[in-house]
Amino acid sequence: MTLPNDIDILKNKIQKILNPIDCAVEKGTKADKDFLFKAVRADVGDDLPPYYLIYFLFVDLLGFKNLGRFEKVAWSIPIDYNGVAYVLEHRKLGMGLFVADKESQKKECQEIVRKINNAVKVAKPYFDWVANEAAKDSQLNVLNHSLKLYDRYTFLIEEYKRKEQESISHNNTVQESWNFENYFSVYSDSQKLKKEKQWLALSAIDAFYSFTEHIFIHAAILKGSLLTGEDVERLAQDNWANKFKACLDVQNKLIRPHYDKLGLIKKQVRNYMAHGAFGKNGEAFQIHSKVGAVPLLMTNQKSGSRFSIQPDTEFEEKEAIK
Repeated sequence: MTLPNDIDILKNKIQKILNPIDCAVEKGTKADKDFLFKAVRADVGDDLPPYYLIYFLFVDLLGFKNLGRFEKVAWSIPIDYNGVAYVLEHRKLGMGLFVADKESQKKECQEIVRKINNAVKVAKPYFDWVANEAAKDSQLNVLNHSLKLYDRYTFLIEEYKRKEQESISHNNTVQESWNFENYFSVYSDSQKLKKEKQWLALSAIDAFYSFTEHIFIHAAILKGSLLTGEDVERLAQDNWANKFKACLDVQNKLIRPHYDKLGLIKKQVRNYMAHGAFGKNGEAFQIHSKVGAVPLLMTNQKSGSRFSIQPDTEFEEKEAIK
């Protein structure tokens, strides 16, 4: 199905699913004069899809009448179901289906909600088309989660530092009270602390790159490099290095060293966990050789050899954290 060319085909399909739901305004459905003010929220209304999908479906696609904004009501769509008036409204307390008597009309409300949910599923091509058309424009909000991502990063850094201090204290205690009787217990505790410290370091490093990727996108928007939703989407799907370049000039002699070092840390440390833990240099392979098992490294080079047995400069987690 291709939109907007096939939009009438889609509308007919959706109308059959919704039948006998109709536009109460066009049908002239009779209701109590105070119905809109006295209608009560149906319990089953909690199962309705998101409010914006209902609006796009009924108003934008099917042309149902929206009565507009009232006190504590963003919009109101009167519908007819078997000759009885109901209303779909987005109110202060959320989206709902409103009826004259929710107890006696409980079964009908369930049927209406079921039909609406089914219609929304079928209307997915229309919603996708709306989204893609909107992404071509610049009238968009780009949500800023920088503080949340930064808080995650700083939390993990502090946890890593605590674990490091715990490890130091443990080692000092071991040196003071070590003996053969408690060797295995002490060794086990030391290894446990070492692993936990490493896990926290890797998590903190990953959090740093998540935070900076987010910041780079917002910075590129402020620079005017990203003008539409499609521009933002392309950069969001791109790698960390290109996000960095969209924000900062890597030819600048003050910036380049940071870019090179952070790029190497990302490749060795962050990608190690993010892509299946194939080693900081991709050394989950080993060559059988006369000197035993030798690490076979995946170099990730865009040109030249894809594999090597000579590692790049390697960062330990502690050094990368700094």
